[in-house]
Amino acid sequence: MSTVQIDRLLETVIRQDASDLHLSVNRKPTIRLHGRLRELDTKVLDGDDTMSLMKAITPERSQQELQEEGTCDFGFAYGDEGRFRVSVFRQKGNLAIVLRLIPNRLLTFEEIGLPGICKEIIRRPRGLFLVTGPTGSGKTTSLATMIDYINMNMDRHIVTVEDPIEYYHNHKKSIVNQREVGTDVTSFSEALRRVLRQDPDVILVGEMRDLETIESAITAAETGHLVFATLHTTGAAGTINRIIDAFPTNQQEQVRVQLSVTLICVLSQALLRRIDKPGRVAAYEFLVVTPAIANLIRENKVFRIDSSIQTGKKFGMQLLDDHLWSLYTNGVISADEMIDKGKNSGDLTEKVHRAGGVVGRTELDEEED
Repeated sequence: MSTVQIDRLLETVIRQDASDLHLSVNRKPTIRLHGRLRELDTKVLDGDDTMSLMKAITPERSQQELQEEGTCDFGFAYGDEGRFRVSVFRQKGNLAIVLRLIPNRLLTFEEIGLPGICKEIIRRPRGLFLVTGPTGSGKTTSLATMIDYINMNMDRHIVTVEDPIEYYHNHKKSIVNQREVGTDVTSFSEALRRVLRQDPDVILVGEMRDLETIESAITAAETGHLVFATLHTTGAAGTINRIIDAFPTNQQEQVRVQLSVTLICVLSQALLRRIDKPGRVAAYEFLVVTPAIANLIRENKVFRIDSSIQTGKKFGMQLLDDHLWSLYTNGVISADEMIDKGKNSGDLTEKVHRAGGVVGRTELDEEED
């Protein structure tokens, strides 16, 4: 398979607005479109195909890493049309490649449906703003939208640490410096150790992967910076527990106190397939840390946070399941999609039945409709 072929595959991803391209041996190239896998009408790939496709797009440095580690991740620009985030890995002795399309155009708050209160919160001079959710739930896009909003409307020095850099930001009203782990800096924790000397106002940590990175992010938020960070957790309460549990037991008390002071909000999101029109829609859980919630964190009563979110609607708060329910009742998503992505699937299933709905339809049923 020649490089012309990889160009044709990438063109197809961009033209069809697919989110991912999967290249695996013994299968035709497959795209993910609106959350579903679709085979392309080309030949079934063999080991030589995936090897030459890998060589066509993978920089020397990453090929070296693949050789040593059996996997590598990198990003590359495909002309002006888009950027791709790539993961190459070995499986059964062959190579497999997954490419995620990162659109060139930054979206607005309204386009992705981010809670409006986020605009007020990101004007704050300091604190920790967490964006959480499973892989592929649109965390990167939400962060890019917020960074772009700051960049357009405020004069700030923004430093991002990413692995790899996904959305490219040009300097607008702010200065934006983006550091890529592996290219510009060795690790997230190293970048965070250095960042405080770089006169930042806003810091974005692509992922809080280890204890050192979590500690550095909290310290940066404590010392008067606005810090954005992501975690692969579902729900606001789960996120807070996850951070506290990352620390040794003898430090957890102190971390609770630090978090109660530095955490300003948790935005937890899920991405769902729409049924009203082609495409996907995001559902959000949003926790704003009020003095009452700061107390719950400090006193280790995180289990009570969900009911505080429910009563905190006037602060712009909402539970993920409530947002999912409103998307379902407005005919935007299916019952099954809501239950798959919800936190309390049992409760949601019961609500659907009470409302006279049906749960448990297969994908084939949907396609026949």
